[in-house]
Amino acid sequence: MPGPVPARESDLARPRERKGGDVQAVTRGIARATKVPNGDRSWHPIAKRLWDSLKESGQADYYQASDWAMAFSLCEDLSHYKQAGKRSGQMLQTIYSTFERLLVTEGDRRRVRIELHEPEPEEQSAAVLAIADYKKDLGLAE
Repeated sequence: MPGPVPARESDLARPRERKGGDVQAVTRGIARATKVPNGDRSWHPIAKRLWDSLKESGQADYYQASDWAMAFSLCEDLSHYKQAGKRSGQMLQTIYSTFERLLVTEGDRRRVRIELHEPEPEEQSAAVLAIADYKKDLGLAE
């Protein structure tokens, strides 16, 4: 989606669907299990770091085999670019714009309305807490 980076959903006064306008329905498919390939050890250190960060980042939850193949190809191209004696600004721009399609940065993700949030802290259920309090009252708790 071109244009400025949209605000986070939590920063809006009301949900986007209530604003009217063009809210498009989502076509759904089935996500398939994927195996992340290993990066190439001969890559430039920056390409290796980018590859490793892709595997650790939240958007990787959405990646399918074709996304990993594209990311691998881009890291290969980035490595070649970084190791080349003569560099082309056009090549770098092409590599970076293709990384945008893989939603590498927060701005890229927000443009397509994907927001990554901190995991919710695990809370014990009321039943578990009640049993622990009961044990404590009986003197059974450690």
